[in-house]
Amino acid sequence: MGRLASLKLLAQRFAFLSLVLASFALMVLGKADGALVEHIRLTLADAVAPILEVVFRPASTIAEAVNGVRELGSLREDNARLREENARLMHWQTVARHMDTENRALRSQLNFIPDPDPSFITTRVIGDTGGAFVHSMLINAGGNQGVRKGQAVIAGEVLVGRITEVGERSARVLLLTDINSHLPVMLEGSRSKAILTGDNTDRPRLNYLSASTPAAPGDRVVTSGHGGVFPPGMPIGVISSVQDGIVRVEPLVHRHQLEYVTVVDYGLAGILPSDPPEGRDR
Repeated sequence: MGRLASLKLLAQRFAFLSLVLASFALMVLGKADGALVEHIRLTLADAVAPILEVVFRPASTIAEAVNGVRELGSLREDNARLREENARLMHWQTVARHMDTENRALRSQLNFIPDPDPSFITTRVIGDTGGAFVHSMLINAGGNQGVRKGQAVIAGEVLVGRITEVGERSARVLLLTDINSHLPVMLEGSRSKAILTGDNTDRPRLNYLSASTPAAPGDRVVTSGHGGVFPPGMPIGVISSVQDGIVRVEPLVHRHQLEYVTVVDYGLAGILPSDPPEGRDR
Protein backbone atom coordinates (compact mmCIF):
# COMPACT_ATOMS: atom_id res chain seq x y z
CA MET A 1 0.00 0.00 0.00
CA GLY A 2 2.88 2.35 0.86
CA ARG A 3 4.66 1.38 -2.34
CA LEU A 4 1.59 2.31 -4.40
CA ALA A 5 1.40 5.72 -2.72
CA SER A 6 5.10 6.32 -3.45
CA LEU A 7 4.62 5.46 -7.13
CA LYS A 8 1.63 7.78 -7.36
CA LEU A 9 3.58 10.65 -5.79
CA LEU A 10 6.50 10.01 -8.16
CA ALA A 11 4.14 10.02 -11.17
CA GLN A 12 2.65 13.35 -10.10
CA ARG A 13 6.12 14.89 -9.77
CA PHE A 14 7.17 13.60 -13.18
CA ALA A 15 3.89 14.81 -14.67
CA PHE A 16 4.48 18.31 -13.35
CA LEU A 17 8.08 18.24 -14.58
CA SER A 18 6.89 16.96 -17.96
CA LEU A 19 4.38 19.82 -18.32
CA VAL A 20 7.05 22.37 -17.44
CA LEU A 21 9.45 20.89 -19.97
CA ALA A 22 6.71 20.73 -22.63
CA SER A 23 5.80 24.38 -22.04
CA PHE A 24 9.45 25.40 -22.27
CA ALA A 25 9.86 23.37 -25.43
CA LEU A 26 6.79 25.01 -27.02
CA MET A 27 8.12 28.46 -26.13
CA VAL A 28 11.50 27.68 -27.70
CA LEU A 29 9.80 26.12 -30.71
CA GLY A 30 7.51 29.15 -31.07
CA LYS A 31 10.51 31.47 -31.10
CA ALA A 32 12.33 29.25 -33.55
CA ASP A 33 9.50 28.43 -35.96
CA GLY A 34 6.23 30.37 -35.61
CA ALA A 35 4.74 28.79 -38.72
CA LEU A 36 5.18 25.29 -37.27
CA VAL A 37 3.48 26.28 -33.99
CA GLU A 38 0.59 27.87 -35.88
CA HIS A 39 0.25 24.71 -37.97
CA ILE A 40 0.16 22.56 -34.82
CA ARG A 41 -2.43 24.87 -33.23
CA LEU A 42 -4.65 24.75 -36.29
CA THR A 43 -4.32 20.97 -36.48
CA LEU A 44 -5.37 20.64 -32.85
CA ALA A 45 -8.27 23.03 -33.41
CA ASP A 46 -9.44 21.01 -36.42
CA ALA A 47 -9.23 17.84 -34.37
CA VAL A 48 -11.15 19.30 -31.44
CA ALA A 49 -13.83 21.07 -33.54
CA PRO A 50 -15.98 17.96 -34.18
CA ILE A 51 -15.88 17.14 -30.48
CA LEU A 52 -16.94 20.67 -29.53
CA GLU A 53 -19.73 20.54 -32.12
CA VAL A 54 -21.05 17.30 -30.60
CA VAL A 55 -20.81 18.79 -27.11
CA PHE A 56 -22.56 22.04 -27.93
CA ARG A 57 -25.18 20.61 -30.31
CA PRO A 58 -27.54 19.53 -27.51
CA ALA A 59 -27.34 23.01 -25.95
CA SER A 60 -28.21 24.75 -29.23
CA THR A 61 -30.95 22.22 -29.89
CA ILE A 62 -32.46 22.91 -26.48
CA ALA A 63 -32.25 26.66 -27.07
CA GLU A 64 -33.99 26.30 -30.44
CA ALA A 65 -36.68 24.15 -28.85
CA VAL A 66 -37.26 26.76 -26.12
CA ASN A 67 -37.49 29.54 -28.71
CA GLY A 68 -39.89 27.42 -30.73
CA VAL A 69 -42.14 26.95 -27.70
CA ARG A 70 -42.09 30.69 -26.99
CA GLU A 71 -42.91 31.52 -30.60
CA LEU A 72 -45.69 28.94 -30.58
CA GLY A 73 -47.19 30.55 -27.50
CA SER A 74 -46.94 34.00 -29.11
CA LEU A 75 -48.55 32.70 -32.31
CA ARG A 76 -51.41 31.22 -30.32
CA GLU A 77 -52.00 34.55 -28.57
CA ASP A 78 -51.89 36.43 -31.90
CA ASN A 79 -54.23 33.88 -33.45
CA ALA A 80 -56.72 34.25 -30.60
CA ARG A 81 -56.56 38.05 -30.85
CA LEU A 82 -57.05 37.97 -34.63
CA ARG A 83 -60.00 35.61 -34.28
CA GLU A 84 -61.59 37.98 -31.78
CA GLU A 85 -61.02 40.98 -34.04
CA ASN A 86 -62.34 39.07 -37.04
CA ALA A 87 -65.48 38.15 -35.10
CA ARG A 88 -66.05 41.81 -34.20
CA LEU A 89 -65.49 42.89 -37.82
CA MET A 90 -67.90 40.25 -39.08
CA HIS A 91 -70.47 41.48 -36.56
CA TRP A 92 -70.13 45.10 -37.70
CA GLN A 93 -70.18 44.02 -41.34
CA THR A 94 -73.49 42.26 -40.72
CA VAL A 95 -74.84 45.32 -38.91
CA ALA A 96 -73.70 47.61 -41.75
CA ARG A 97 -75.33 45.44 -44.39
CA HIS A 98 -78.56 45.28 -42.40
CA MET A 99 -78.60 49.06 -41.95
CA ASP A 100 -77.83 49.61 -45.63
CA THR A 101 -80.72 47.35 -46.67
CA GLU A 102 -83.03 49.07 -44.19
CA ASN A 103 -81.88 52.49 -45.36
CA ARG A 104 -82.55 51.66 -48.99
CA ALA A 105 -86.03 50.36 -48.14
CA LEU A 106 -86.92 53.47 -46.14
CA ARG A 107 -85.64 55.77 -48.88
CA SER A 108 -87.73 54.01 -51.49
CA GLN A 109 -90.85 54.30 -49.31
CA LEU A 110 -90.27 57.98 -48.57
CA ASN A 111 -89.30 58.90 -52.16
CA PHE A 112 -86.07 60.23 -50.71
CA ILE A 113 -84.09 62.54 -52.99
CA PRO A 114 -80.36 61.78 -52.50
CA ASP A 115 -77.67 64.44 -52.56
CA PRO A 116 -75.94 64.88 -55.92
CA ASP A 117 -72.64 63.10 -56.45
CA PRO A 118 -69.78 65.41 -55.49
CA SER A 119 -67.00 66.49 -57.82
CA PHE A 120 -63.50 66.99 -56.49
CA ILE A 121 -59.87 67.67 -57.27
CA THR A 122 -56.79 66.84 -55.22
CA THR A 123 -54.08 69.47 -54.93
CA ARG A 124 -50.93 70.34 -53.00
CA VAL A 125 -50.59 72.86 -50.17
CA ILE A 126 -48.03 75.40 -51.35
CA GLY A 127 -47.89 77.92 -48.54
CA ASP A 128 -49.14 79.26 -45.23
CA THR A 129 -49.04 83.01 -45.72
CA GLY A 130 -51.08 84.20 -42.77
CA GLY A 131 -52.14 87.81 -43.20
CA ALA A 132 -55.78 88.70 -42.58
CA PHE A 133 -56.54 85.00 -42.04
CA VAL A 134 -54.16 83.75 -39.41
CA HIS A 135 -54.99 80.07 -39.87
CA SER A 136 -55.13 79.72 -43.63
CA MET A 137 -53.05 78.27 -46.44
CA LEU A 138 -52.65 78.39 -50.19
CA ILE A 139 -53.23 75.53 -52.61
CA ASN A 140 -51.98 75.28 -56.19
CA ALA A 141 -55.39 75.00 -57.82
CA GLY A 142 -57.75 77.82 -58.66
CA GLY A 143 -60.54 78.91 -60.96
CA ASN A 144 -58.91 77.29 -63.98
CA GLN A 145 -59.26 73.92 -62.25
CA GLY A 146 -62.88 74.49 -61.19
CA VAL A 147 -62.25 75.69 -57.65
CA ARG A 148 -64.97 77.99 -56.32
CA LYS A 149 -65.46 80.03 -53.18
CA GLY A 150 -67.20 78.11 -50.38
CA GLN A 151 -66.20 74.63 -51.48
CA ALA A 152 -65.17 72.16 -48.80
CA VAL A 153 -61.54 71.21 -48.26
CA ILE A 154 -60.93 67.77 -46.79
CA ALA A 155 -57.94 65.59 -45.88
CA GLY A 156 -58.93 61.98 -46.34
CA GLU A 157 -62.53 62.07 -45.12
CA VAL A 158 -62.00 64.83 -42.54
CA LEU A 159 -63.19 68.40 -43.08
CA VAL A 160 -60.34 70.87 -42.49
CA GLY A 161 -61.69 74.11 -43.98
CA ARG A 162 -63.30 75.86 -46.92
CA ILE A 163 -62.26 77.97 -49.89
CA THR A 164 -62.45 81.71 -49.22
CA GLU A 165 -60.44 83.30 -52.05
CA VAL A 166 -59.94 82.01 -55.58
CA GLY A 167 -57.40 83.04 -58.18
CA GLU A 168 -56.79 81.55 -61.61
CA ARG A 169 -54.14 79.06 -60.47
CA SER A 170 -54.33 79.21 -56.67
CA ALA A 171 -56.82 79.53 -53.85
CA ARG A 172 -56.85 80.27 -50.15
CA VAL A 173 -58.22 77.81 -47.60
CA LEU A 174 -59.72 79.11 -44.36
CA LEU A 175 -59.06 76.44 -41.71
CA LEU A 176 -61.60 75.52 -39.06
CA THR A 177 -59.25 76.81 -36.36
CA ASP A 178 -59.19 80.37 -37.75
CA ILE A 179 -60.95 83.10 -35.77
CA ASN A 180 -63.13 83.87 -38.82
CA SER A 181 -64.41 80.29 -39.10
CA HIS A 182 -67.92 79.46 -37.84
CA LEU A 183 -69.39 76.09 -38.77
CA PRO A 184 -72.69 74.41 -37.84
CA VAL A 185 -71.87 71.06 -36.25
CA MET A 186 -73.41 68.41 -34.03
CA LEU A 187 -72.32 65.74 -31.60
CA GLU A 188 -72.46 62.44 -33.44
CA GLY A 189 -73.84 60.50 -30.49
CA SER A 190 -76.52 62.80 -29.09
CA ARG A 191 -77.17 64.73 -32.36
CA SER A 192 -77.03 67.96 -30.34
CA LYS A 193 -76.38 71.03 -32.48
CA ALA A 194 -73.68 73.66 -31.90
CA ILE A 195 -71.40 76.11 -33.71
CA LEU A 196 -67.71 75.30 -34.05
CA THR A 197 -65.85 78.59 -33.67
CA GLY A 198 -62.17 79.03 -34.34
CA ASP A 199 -60.06 81.26 -32.11
CA ASN A 200 -56.61 80.89 -33.72
CA THR A 201 -55.68 78.05 -31.39
CA ASP A 202 -55.21 74.40 -32.26
CA ARG A 203 -58.48 73.48 -30.51
CA PRO A 204 -61.57 75.46 -31.60
CA ARG A 205 -64.56 75.95 -29.29
CA LEU A 206 -68.12 74.64 -29.37
CA ASN A 207 -70.54 77.54 -28.89
CA TYR A 208 -74.32 77.54 -28.42
CA LEU A 209 -74.29 73.97 -27.16
CA SER A 210 -77.26 73.26 -24.94
CA ALA A 211 -76.40 73.21 -21.25
CA SER A 212 -78.36 69.99 -20.89
CA THR A 213 -76.23 68.22 -23.51
CA PRO A 214 -74.01 65.55 -21.90
CA ALA A 215 -70.79 66.54 -23.70
CA ALA A 216 -67.72 64.61 -22.62
CA PRO A 217 -64.13 64.21 -23.86
CA GLY A 218 -63.99 61.70 -26.68
CA ASP A 219 -67.37 62.58 -28.21
CA ARG A 220 -67.10 62.89 -31.98
CA VAL A 221 -68.01 66.16 -33.68
CA VAL A 222 -69.38 66.13 -37.24
CA THR A 223 -71.02 68.60 -39.60
CA SER A 224 -74.74 69.13 -39.06
CA GLY A 225 -75.59 70.02 -42.66
CA HIS A 226 -77.32 73.25 -41.64
CA GLY A 227 -76.76 76.14 -44.01
CA GLY A 228 -76.72 73.89 -47.05
CA VAL A 229 -72.97 74.18 -47.58
CA PHE A 230 -71.65 70.84 -46.36
CA PRO A 231 -73.50 67.53 -46.11
CA PRO A 232 -74.20 66.22 -42.60
CA GLY A 233 -71.95 63.70 -40.92
CA MET A 234 -68.55 64.87 -42.15
CA PRO A 235 -66.01 64.10 -39.38
CA ILE A 236 -64.21 67.06 -37.81
CA GLY A 237 -62.75 66.07 -34.45
CA VAL A 238 -63.45 64.92 -30.91
CA ILE A 239 -64.13 66.85 -27.73
CA SER A 240 -60.83 67.25 -25.91
CA SER A 241 -61.94 69.09 -22.77
CA VAL A 242 -65.01 70.46 -20.99
CA GLN A 243 -64.03 73.02 -18.40
CA ASP A 244 -65.90 76.01 -16.93
CA GLY A 245 -68.54 75.77 -19.64
CA ILE A 246 -65.93 75.90 -22.42
CA VAL A 247 -65.93 72.90 -24.74
CA ARG A 248 -62.78 72.41 -26.83
CA VAL A 249 -62.51 70.20 -29.91
CA GLU A 250 -59.37 68.35 -31.00
CA PRO A 251 -59.32 68.24 -34.83
CA LEU A 252 -58.72 64.84 -36.37
CA VAL A 253 -56.20 66.47 -38.74
CA HIS A 254 -53.92 69.35 -37.72
CA ARG A 255 -52.64 72.07 -40.03
CA HIS A 256 -49.01 70.93 -39.88
CA GLN A 257 -50.10 67.55 -41.25
CA LEU A 258 -51.61 69.02 -44.42
CA GLU A 259 -49.56 68.34 -47.53
CA TYR A 260 -52.23 67.29 -50.03
CA VAL A 261 -55.90 68.22 -49.70
CA THR A 262 -59.04 67.57 -51.71
CA VAL A 263 -61.38 70.37 -52.78
CA VAL A 264 -64.93 69.03 -53.00
CA ASP A 265 -68.04 70.50 -54.57
CA TYR A 266 -71.02 68.68 -53.06
CA GLY A 267 -73.43 70.39 -55.42
CA LEU A 268 -75.35 71.96 -52.55
CA ALA A 269 -76.83 75.45 -52.67
CA GLY A 270 -75.89 77.25 -49.47
CA ILE A 271 -73.41 80.07 -50.05
CA LEU A 272 -72.09 78.59 -53.31
CA PRO A 273 -73.07 80.58 -56.41
CA SER A 274 -75.33 78.77 -58.83
CA ASP A 275 -73.16 79.62 -61.82
CA PRO A 276 -69.36 79.94 -61.56
CA PRO A 277 -68.17 83.48 -62.35
CA GLU A 278 -65.85 83.96 -65.22
CA GLY A 279 -62.20 85.00 -65.17
CA ARG A 280 -60.28 85.68 -61.98
CA ASP A 281 -63.34 85.76 -59.74
CA ARG A 282 -64.59 82.33 -60.79
